[in-house]
Amino acid sequence: MNLLKVKAMAKTLGIKPGKLNKTQIIQAIQVQENNFPCFGTAKNFCDQQECLWRQDCLASLKAPVPSKKKQSSRRVR
Repeated sequence: MNLLKVKAMAKTLGIKPGKLNKTQIIQAIQVQENNFPCFGTAKNFCDQQECLWRQDCLASLKAPVPSKKKQSSRRVR
């Protein structure tokens, strides 16, 4: 689900997304719906087959984490 849809869903539940990222918004939605805020926390396994967020959650875990190191523009010879 894209971020705009997630923010719209949050607003309908009385959550102000503000500067929260997608993971934080979804976890706030999970709490508001009296669910465990587990989005993005799975470790190689998720048993919540009917979860609305399952596909996005598992996809987010597989996404490469960008490195914070700056790559040097100098060439090594």
